[in-house]
Amino acid sequence: MIFSFINPSEEDVKNASEHGILNYYAAKASINPQLEAPSVPLGTETIYHETLNRYGPHVALMAISDLQGVLQSFFVGLLNAKRVLEIGSFTGSSAIYFANALKRNGVSPGPDANDNMPVVGLDISEEFASIARNNFDRAGVSGYINIIVGDARENLAKLEGQQFEVIFIDADKPSYKIYYDTILEKNLLSKGGLIIVDNTALWKTVDYLNKPVDNAETEAISKMPLDNVSVKQLGRALHDFNEYIRNDPRTEVVMFPIFTGMSFVRILDNV
Repeated sequence: MIFSFINPSEEDVKNASEHGILNYYAAKASINPQLEAPSVPLGTETIYHETLNRYGPHVALMAISDLQGVLQSFFVGLLNAKRVLEIGSFTGSSAIYFANALKRNGVSPGPDANDNMPVVGLDISEEFASIARNNFDRAGVSGYINIIVGDARENLAKLEGQQFEVIFIDADKPSYKIYYDTILEKNLLSKGGLIIVDNTALWKTVDYLNKPVDNAETEAISKMPLDNVSVKQLGRALHDFNEYIRNDPRTEVVMFPIFTGMSFVRILDNV
């Protein structure tokens, strides 16, 4: 994934496909320079390049692009969200976008009356969480964000009693179904809220549309360490998840064929 659609180089534009030109134009048209809290928070591009230099391109591309950050911030504003939960924080770019958007909604830094922070992030890696916290400090949003390190499948359930207007899922793909069900079963999404699920068409999941998915195998995959899961298994797990939420009577979902696939989920009023 290209990180910056908003500031492409001359070479990027010169070599872009027709679809790429559309992305660059759409990104430019999505930036309002008059906003008090800028559309693209300062420092997010620096975070990407630092991650690239330290870990290489395959790891750095786990970060959301600037255009995706702007899109997700728009939904935070549209819903007038006061709290955001993200499952998978990585080096902090998405949380910075969310905190920036909450600022525009008038949300103040620091814990609320229940001692809960505006943005809660769950991540398995203390290494990445430490980098993220440093990036929050540099971006001036550390007062908005709390990163909880550990198995998100367990820590998510421990958030019962809290609610969020926006929940962003961008962690280990085989566990997406577990995250989704926990969110609904623990009533973590506020009424009228939105679940954003990233990478739902990753690795051309469409290749598996006409192949049966063994639910027992997918359940086993969800319990495996990520390093032991093949691309094919991940693709099958993603397709199983997409089919599961598509047929779930509790929710409505729309997948957009943008980036590596983004699904937007809302809980139906009659649930």
